[in-house]
Formats: sequence, structure tokens, C-alpha cells
Amino acid sequence: MIDKTLSKGLKLLEALADSDTPRGVTNIASELELSKSNAHRLLQTLAALGYVDSVEGKYFATPKIWSLGEKIVGRLAVRTVALPEMESLALETRETVHLSILDKTEVIYLEKIDSPQPIRAYTEVGGRAPASAVATGKAMLAYQDDAIIAAAAAALAPHTGLSLANDAALRKELAGIRKLGYAINRGEWRERIGGLAAPVFNRYGKAIAAIGISGPTDRLTPKLMRDHAQRVCEAARRVSEKLGSSA
Repeated sequence: MIDKTLSKGLKLLEALADSDTPRGVTNIASELELSKSNAHRLLQTLAALGYVDSVEGKYFATPKIWSLGEKIVGRLAVRTVALPEMESLALETRETVHLSILDKTEVIYLEKIDSPQPIRAYTEVGGRAPASAVATGKAMLAYQDDAIIAAAAAALAPHTGLSLANDAALRKELAGIRKLGYAINRGEWRERIGGLAAPVFNRYGKAIAAIGISGPTDRLTPKLMRDHAQRVCEAARRVSEKLGSSA
């Protein structure tokens, strides 16, 4: 069943997006066959959410629509560009390879290639994890603004005995990541599952994703992670370059 109010609101937003000039309530209501009061109420809701603004009583769509579209296109682009590098990394390391993006204080697994080994890290595309507790999340957090880092610190939880405990510990960890260029998960999200990841930057120098490997810490030892660090960083760098980054 289609929600009629939502449908009307989206059609109204599309009408404004298609218009080259601001439009009045009466004009919009007439085109969409809405009552003037209904059109006004929908416009006020969209304005409160930041999708619409007005000048001298006429309404226009804001760039917030564009920013939503850019995020979606960006996600599709990074997945397409990253997949060949992920495949190479999977062959080189024989570990599970992840491509993650940041959503507030969590990561979303956008793509993955499973390790061919019988004992491996299990995740799902579309799955989530706390950014502060996994390598791909920490790799992205290290390059975010202070408000996002503070929100991640406020969301810290003791997932395992190795989880970061407080704001100071998180900020120290992120400073180390910026120095090294990569992040390590020592078993902070799932016991005995570790990982290594590096950030992917877009053409504006923003860390929009991260590529990483993960596996059981019995196999993915600190020494092996150091050995794989350059491979992971190079894969992330090549993806960044293909996205137009000069970082």
C-alpha cells in the first residue's frame, strides 16, 4: 500500500526540482491537483527537513537533494572501482577483504570477498559494526571532524576485553592511525577476530570508505598484519586515485 502523504510530498519535491524558478503554493497545488492548504502543509514539512526553502513566498528545492544523490552515486562508484583491488588483495593475503563506508558511528559493509580458508571472519554485505571497534571504521574515523569522533567516543561499549574504553583511548588510537596510514583491530569487536584497513579518499580529500582484511588472530598475527599493511595501503591508495583523490 502506498502512503498517500509521502507520495504527494515526493511528487511535490520532484516538481520543484524540475522547475528553473521558485514556485508559489497556488501554482504547485494546481499542477499536482492538491488543495492549497495541503500543498502548503507539505511545503512546510519539506522546509523543516531542509529539502525546500522559500523567497518572497515562493518555494524552491535546496541542494540537499543533490547531496543525497551524490552519496548514492559515490557509493556505487567506490564499489565499482574498489572491486578489482579487493580481488587482488584477496589473492595476495588469502584473508576476507572488506569495503566499508561510515554511517554516523557505525560502518556498513558495502562489499566483501570471503577468504578461501575454512576458518575466517564472517560478515554480511549490508551488515553493520561499531566504527570504533573495527579496522575499517577506525581507518575512516581518523579523518573525520571532531563532532563525528566525539559521537563515536560517546557510543563506545565493551564488546570484548580489548575494546577501546574511553574518549582519550579512542583519540590516541586515531592519532596513531593518521601517523601510520592504516588501522588495526586487535579483537575489539569479536573475540579472536582481527583486521587491518586503510582509508579511501574522494576527490575532495574526504575519507569516504575503507578497504581492509580480517581473519582469526591466531592466523592474522601482529607480524602478519604488519607484513600486509603495505598491500592494504596500496590498494586503498589506488582506489582513491581512481576516484580523483590526490591525497
